[in-house]
Amino acid sequence: MIIARSWFVITLFVLLSLAIAVRIVFLHVVDKDFLQDQGDARTIRMERINAHRGMIKDRNGQPLAISSPVVSLWANPQELLSTANGVELISKGLNIPREDVRTKLQQNSGSKFVYLRRRLTPPEARRIMQLGIKGVYEEREYKRFYPAGEVTAHLVGFTDIDDKGQEGFELSYNDWLEGTPGKKKVLKNLYGDIIRDIKPVREARPGKDLALSIDLRVQYLAYRELKSAVNHYKAASGSVVLLDVDTGEIIAMANQPSFNPNKRSDLTISAVRNRAVTDTFEPGSTVKPFTVATALRSGDFGPGSLVDTHPGFIKVDGKTIRDPLNRGKITLTDIIAHSSQVGISKLALDLNGFKVREMFRDVGFGEVSGIGFPGEGYGYLPDHRRWSDIERVTLAYGYGLTVTPLQLAASYLTIASGGIKRQISALRALEVKETRVLEKEVADDLLVMLRRVVTDGTGSSASIDGYPVAGKTGTVRKMGDTGYLDTRHIAFFAGMAPVDNPKVVGVILINDPQSDAYGGGAIAAPVFSRVMSGALRLLNVAPDEFLEAV
Repeated sequence: MIIARSWFVITLFVLLSLAIAVRIVFLHVVDKDFLQDQGDARTIRMERINAHRGMIKDRNGQPLAISSPVVSLWANPQELLSTANGVELISKGLNIPREDVRTKLQQNSGSKFVYLRRRLTPPEARRIMQLGIKGVYEEREYKRFYPAGEVTAHLVGFTDIDDKGQEGFELSYNDWLEGTPGKKKVLKNLYGDIIRDIKPVREARPGKDLALSIDLRVQYLAYRELKSAVNHYKAASGSVVLLDVDTGEIIAMANQPSFNPNKRSDLTISAVRNRAVTDTFEPGSTVKPFTVATALRSGDFGPGSLVDTHPGFIKVDGKTIRDPLNRGKITLTDIIAHSSQVGISKLALDLNGFKVREMFRDVGFGEVSGIGFPGEGYGYLPDHRRWSDIERVTLAYGYGLTVTPLQLAASYLTIASGGIKRQISALRALEVKETRVLEKEVADDLLVMLRRVVTDGTGSSASIDGYPVAGKTGTVRKMGDTGYLDTRHIAFFAGMAPVDNPKVVGVILINDPQSDAYGGGAIAAPVFSRVMSGALRLLNVAPDEFLEAV
């Protein structure tokens, strides 16, 4: 009996051993690939390799936007909640209230991923990771940094927390700047820690660099002078635009108010707008040269043609238009130099309204500049089937249409370039696109007239020692709920220098100054003088005295 039981046990043991052996053979031979895949699925993972954005630089290679390496910490909520002191360690390490950490984890308990803190510096993240908290992991990312801060904020823009462009050229050239993330296979332990890299699957490709046309030195100068003027006159806002006459490139563009893209906790929508490109205004007297250009082009008028402004006012369709004094008979040059409303009104009544509008359209009013900036304004250029007398007159002196400061600067570039309209660019222009829209003789006559504005007229404060300046003042009343307001204004100055061979065109706009002085000649012209003077020297444009000396 005992022997029989022994044989039974031995037989059963042998059979079980054979079964185990068969099963082992089956697993190693038949199910090997399946089991290997299942094992790998639990230990081998695909990890994302983030790629940094391309740099944004100025025309001289100075960095305007760069990407710095940062580390984001994330957690598996279930793992972290199950750790005895994990929540407390994270609370202390990241300086977050313990209950806030616990609530965030519990709200995401059904997920295996939740961010604890984004964009820590590598040393800060390393300090947390060295605590060895179960369920806490790191992800290497990049954070955008803007060396020039608020000085270039409106042009460059900024990215969001996921490094996607949100404003400015960060937005409009996002696809160009954005890198392509890569992938790699890694081996992880049961806690999710990476033990080793296995192999790269796809290399991360960084974004491409973007070279803007602005000169950071000139940009700093323009921004400083504009900010000083806006603060001094307690103005609502202001803009400055400088263009390279030979290429159409934007050398500087600044606005007030501005913002610091590196610190956006108190960011306001009004501060983010690039007003020089997006906001439109009635340009006032700054468009008078183009009305005069229409007269010159007709062949019926010359710079010395006389217009009788007596008795110093004129009534058009029941509206009285006045000059500060009765100038009597004055030339077209005098109309520009002294910004005569009566003179330009009488001239407009002798011109075809469609021809004046055509001139305005040719120099770029009513159309975007094509620089590719998000939200760029078209402005408004009226197109009436029939032009009443008052519509012709108000258009001639800059009411009833709207332009952006950039459009106004581009129109004056056409005068500075001898009648050639050049494509405006915010990038380094590899090819200059240009079209003749104005006869050279007409453009040259306008240049002489605009010179008189500074030497003998309303723009004397725009003069620069050593550099002859040509330009035009403008002052417009702001529109209120019941019509134009007598106490609120916008001051302009648009001009170029040096006159003999213009190199830079500039526009200054001061919006709603709260001071006794409010005209373009009193407020905008002096700012133009300071900005243009510094810009010409920084750009190595020789003054007249130097040319005469050699």
